[in-house]
Amino acid sequence: MSDPPLARLWRATVGRSELLRFVIVGGVGFLVDAGVLMALTRGAGLDPYSGRVLSFLAASSTTWWLNRIFTFTRAARHPLARQWARFVIVSIGGALINYGVYVATLQSWPLALQWPVIGVAFGSLAGLCFNFPAAKLLVFRAVRADPSQGNSRS
Repeated sequence: MSDPPLARLWRATVGRSELLRFVIVGGVGFLVDAGVLMALTRGAGLDPYSGRVLSFLAASSTTWWLNRIFTFTRAARHPLARQWARFVIVSIGGALINYGVYVATLQSWPLALQWPVIGVAFGSLAGLCFNFPAAKLLVFRAVRADPSQGNSRS
């Protein structure tokens, strides 16, 4: 029996492209970021700058975990604490780019100040250019076999 057409399409596109999976996970991260930001600014009365720090942390935690289990599955064997620490360190660059573009957008566009989600979108796109190669090469790189652990002869 043949695979359903959608399953074949998935494997031929998303299943083959880490970048596409990374972008999908980033979309989920955007929704988390924007949702938490809106809840904090509209619901809790936080200013959009402090709120964005908290919403970014929530989104980063979400995207780290989803990238670990969905995008870069070969890296799922890395110890959690070590990979999380590496992720946090590497994310500083992407976070600075993301937040810098966010602030610049809010400062230069009155509509974005009223709707900070616009700044989140621009910051997220700018951060993507840094985050994908950094995540692929530094955080989620494939686990290499340890030669000292294999093929030992007694």
